Amino acid sequence: MSRGQEGFVANTAMAGGGGGMGTLQALLTELSGLKKPKGFFNRIVRRTLGLRPKNPPKYRILVVMATNLPEALDEALLRPGRIDRMYRVGYPSKPGRVRTYQGYLAKVSNSLTAEEIEKLAVITPYATGAIIKDTINEALILAIREGRTSITFADVIKAKQLKELGPSEDVEYIERERHAVAVHEACHGVMAYLVRHHMAIDLATIEKGSNYLGMVASIPPDDQFTRWRSEYEADILVSLASLAGERMFFQGDNSSGVSGDLESATTIASFMEGHWGMGSTVSSHASNRRFEVGAPGGGKPQGDDNKAVKGMLADRIEGNLDGLLIKAEEILVLNRAKVLSLAHALEIHKTISGDDVTAVMTGGVGPLVDGRPYQDSAKVEEIERYHEAALRAHQGHLRPDISIPIF
Repeated sequence: MSRGQEGFVANTAMAGGGGGMGTLQALLTELSGLKKPKGFFNRIVRRTLGLRPKNPPKYRILVVMATNLPEALDEALLRPGRIDRMYRVGYPSKPGRVRTYQGYLAKVSNSLTAEEIEKLAVITPYATGAIIKDTINEALILAIREGRTSITFADVIKAKQLKELGPSEDVEYIERERHAVAVHEACHGVMAYLVRHHMAIDLATIEKGSNYLGMVASIPPDDQFTRWRSEYEADILVSLASLAGERMFFQGDNSSGVSGDLESATTIASFMEGHWGMGSTVSSHASNRRFEVGAPGGGKPQGDDNKAVKGMLADRIEGNLDGLLIKAEEILVLNRAKVLSLAHALEIHKTISGDDVTAVMTGGVGPLVDGRPYQDSAKVEEIERYHEAALRAHQGHLRPDISIPIF
């Protein structure tokens, strides 16, 4: 059943009549099978001649329907004997994504290797066939704009970023703000590299989008269906790294840009403490609310009792976040040079890949960033001096008195 047909049947059925109800009844009749004699000759002529009408043939018919709005289906369709089983078709698995990429890439000229196709499947964990097709088409457009007829791995990566993030806004940060945004994102990036082992960094950017100043995006390297306390704590550390880092690098000051990070960290901590059994208590806050547990005698908490229950939960959440914020500060203090190095790479290149982040951390060579200079103590001292100049500019609302080092 198509989406349009499905919506028509559901809406008219709720309306209580009209042509749509007739359509639904006709469909239900067909699903019930062929039981009466069919055809003018069979029903009229044979009976006139004194012959018995032939029964309809006993077909073995398998009815298959598909919809992306199962909640809109009429209940009469779902009773036993009509639609007996429902299967949910989820996102393609990694092998499925590999075959889908191979299928669409076979239709265009490209230079991608098997290893690069495998990596594409890894870094697009929730990509459907339509998304993959759209990404390949966008990559071809990018190649044609550069005068090429064959797409490369870099074209597909750029297309993926464009589809996920949208086009960046054509704005230019003032220098001290550019540095602050780079430090903010570098704190996320370094923390993600060090503690979030269940995710791989996909990209880091300080190019302004419609609702963000920069971002560090991570993806799961494998299809995983369970999550663990240590993984959620790592996610919180990555979120809190921006607040801890801004206070560390800007002498206790921090921007409003940490608001989204704090919201994310608080949400995870709330579920850990009240739902997932990952906090200091065992009981489920969701169950307590559902069964109105909490007040004396088992009734629904009232007034001060309700406030007390919420207050205790809030205190446990805040305590968890405070402890993880201290841990984030300790990690960033130990990795100060790495944060400033990654911030420098972001200021120079604006958007870099996860491989580039790894290159900065390890002294390797990435697609855009050569990480070897960041292992040179003299180069790191230059970056530190530039940060001090940017800090003075931040405090005085001035321009930095030295330029960002280029190497």
